[in-house]
Amino acid sequence: MSLLTRAEQALSSHFDQAAGVGSPSRLVAAMRHAVFSGGARIRPQLCMAVATACGDDVPHLTNAAAVALELMHCASLVHDDMPAFDNADTRRGLPTVHKAFSEPLALLAGDGLIVMAYRVLLQAGVKRPDRLIRLMDNMTTGVGLPNGIVAGQAWECETSADLGQYQRAKTGALFVSATCAGALSCGHEPEPWGPLGAYLGEAYQVADDIRDVIADAVTLGKPAGQDALHARPSSAQALGLDGAIAHFDHLIDQAASSIPACSCRDMLCQLVQVEAERLVPKALCEGYFRIHPEVAPARVSAPY
Repeated sequence: MSLLTRAEQALSSHFDQAAGVGSPSRLVAAMRHAVFSGGARIRPQLCMAVATACGDDVPHLTNAAAVALELMHCASLVHDDMPAFDNADTRRGLPTVHKAFSEPLALLAGDGLIVMAYRVLLQAGVKRPDRLIRLMDNMTTGVGLPNGIVAGQAWECETSADLGQYQRAKTGALFVSATCAGALSCGHEPEPWGPLGAYLGEAYQVADDIRDVIADAVTLGKPAGQDALHARPSSAQALGLDGAIAHFDHLIDQAASSIPACSCRDMLCQLVQVEAERLVPKALCEGYFRIHPEVAPARVSAPY
């Protein structure tokens, strides 16, 4: 079974169990729309991949940890898309939750997914309280203050923000939680796996900044040009498009190099490289630079 298939199956079963019977039907539908509208599932895949490298002796706990982090991620997207922030009409090529179900239900759907994440993890870890406590702490670190995704979103509301701190919080923190959760679910120490999550998380945010410039709404599945529109910190703005792409490539190389020695190192390296091409496809960059030769990288004789 592929990691993606395992992640999707775990999400489906845990969501149904946690939603239960008798809940408000439109709220559950809104939450389901937020979770099952597509997505790469890279965070749960990372958690599961690291757990596999560490022995994965309690796979149901690994699955729950992976699902909980993905639910937190989906909740953050619901709130990020709302009029108070990006006011986005689409996400993953579909109407955003507030467009499809109303703003009140979108707010409640995001809240419900956050609570569901804790419920999923608690129910799976009740027989392994030692691991559960550390997994809970790991998840709250990735989500809350001072450096989790909530803090990252809040930096957009400040008058100024350090770009690196903003990116590490908004995107990187949950990636670090994902790789560390894979180790913690197996009773291993998480520290050796933190750098992989940190490098990948920063690469994801840099890639998002790049795509916001070079891709259109159809390609992105969401509105383009949002960083400039909302005056948000952006690698493309700070480094230039060429510099942002070079920085992304460097972060991907660092992520691959940071993977600890283990029997699954080749699998993890392949996962990193596949994600790199998915995030910043060379064909997309070539097409953009062909249309805009004035910003094409000077370090090569042909378009990127």
